[in-house]
Amino acid sequence: MPLVRIDLRKGKPAAYARAIGEAVHRAMVETIDVPVRDHFQVITEHDSDHLIYDRSYLGVERSDSVVFVQVVMSSGRDVAKKQSFYARIAALLRENPGIAAEDVVITLVENEREDWSFGKGEAQYVVLRRDQWK
Repeated sequence: MPLVRIDLRKGKPAAYARAIGEAVHRAMVETIDVPVRDHFQVITEHDSDHLIYDRSYLGVERSDSVVFVQVVMSSGRDVAKKQSFYARIAALLRENPGIAAEDVVITLVENEREDWSFGKGEAQYVVLRRDQWK
């Protein structure tokens, strides 16, 4: 189960934030083997004083449309899959809602399957058979 956190500046319509979440989820399904029903996201909007970033770090020119995407997920994907994931998110966000690739910052935080509980105080990935995860 990836848990996705998306942070962006306040002031955009709800459909804009929803489009970001949908694009991120689609990219996960298409590139890093996330089941379509495995959909958990927190989208947070911030005023300008609480969304801080360097406008040109590593030679990438960012605008006030910058979006931070953090994905906490089980480890095991190789570098090529991760790179494909980053590129797919950027492409999808460019299509809808129209965010420049330069404004998409992505971080992955990896852990192990036993580090997840989906409720009931249980570690479902430990106690359930793998075919029950989907």
